[in-house]
Amino acid sequence: MPLCFVDPADAINVISESIGREARRQLIGEALRAWVDEIPDEELETQYARALAELDQDDLSLLAAWHSSMEVGQAVPNRDFLMGAFPSLGEHRREALKLAAGFRGEEVLEEGLTEELALETVVGWLSPERLMGLAEHAMDLYIWDRIGSDN
Repeated sequence: MPLCFVDPADAINVISESIGREARRQLIGEALRAWVDEIPDEELETQYARALAELDQDDLSLLAAWHSSMEVGQAVPNRDFLMGAFPSLGEHRREALKLAAGFRGEEVLEEGLTEELALETVVGWLSPERLMGLAEHAMDLYIWDRIGSDN
């Protein structure tokens, strides 16, 4: 029986309610990455600053290690250094923001924000093209979840 939804956002929501926790977390992570891809270049630094402001020291250390792997010098796990190094990342700035947003997303979920609300918030910012891509990814996760993953 074929599935038919009026809106890709509806499909994403229905699928997220039908999959296990691990698949749902993957879907939220993919939604966050899609959201970062939608951010205009001129807003990346502002969004990165917002993400950094909410990270704890462990996440800052992980992000600094990633910065070091990008050969921007010896990274220091503090917000000032990471903000100062952000412009030098060039084409990798979006990846840095995806990491920071992902760390923040995990913390928000651990603090009690429901996965449904997190997904709804991010999905609301996506373009129709990205929504359709995310809906396709959600369907892949649904199939992966149903064929026997350990959730």
